Amino acid sequence: MNNIYEALVNKVGKQVKLVINSAAREQGKHEVTVIPIASESGLYYHKWVSENIEKVSKATNGRVGYVHIPDMGVEGLNEFTKYYYPQLSKEALIIDVRGNGGGFVSPIVVERLSRVASQITNTRYSKPDVDPYGTMYGPLVLLCNEFSASDGDIVTYRFKFYKLGTVVGKRTWGGVTGIRGSLPFLDGGFLNRPEFSRYDLEGKEWIIEGKGVEPDITVDNDPYLEFTGTDQQLNKAIEVILQDLKTKGKKIPDHPPYPVK
Repeated sequence: MNNIYEALVNKVGKQVKLVINSAAREQGKHEVTVIPIASESGLYYHKWVSENIEKVSKATNGRVGYVHIPDMGVEGLNEFTKYYYPQLSKEALIIDVRGNGGGFVSPIVVERLSRVASQITNTRYSKPDVDPYGTMYGPLVLLCNEFSASDGDIVTYRFKFYKLGTVVGKRTWGGVTGIRGSLPFLDGGFLNRPEFSRYDLEGKEWIIEGKGVEPDITVDNDPYLEFTGTDQQLNKAIEVILQDLKTKGKKIPDHPPYPVK
């Protein structure tokens, strides 16, 4: 088995043909072509996100969408774009930044979530839609945890500051002091020095650093239940968003009578 594993590792990205059978015999054997990959982490992540989308959809009868943002870099922004726009037809949205390790694109994400509809656009042979495009016309809930860090802290803070919706989960990591590196040392080492941080608009206190961002509703996932497939934080977010739909839900009205011209 080790020989097979080593052979596949050496063939990452290349086609490998394997002859397999249900028993050690020639009869009934068949050949399969495999292209080995260096890591399955991306596949596990995609499976987890897909299952969360399915959980939310089933629990809300298809009314609520789900988006996970793994980081605040290029990959995270791509994930946000990939899942956010196809679910704009939903009545509400759960945004999940648990495990978000940070980056720099939280202003883009928050600005998009902050969009407010000003009118309804009606297109021939299509359904009415809110304008500007990209507006989620319904309530929002944000999920965070102790692994929401750096720009993952900041996106949670901004979401709360702008009162975009309820925050569910655990207090975020609390590390937003930015660093820049020095020139390299002769021994190959390096030194990161703190260069910038942030304080409140009133100039009274430094914010987030060493404190994190407290959720509106604290929920801690039981490790065993989470391992066996029960996500208590996500379940609470679903409960909150369904309640919000009763009090804050919005419906796009049908168009008025067409003008006679």
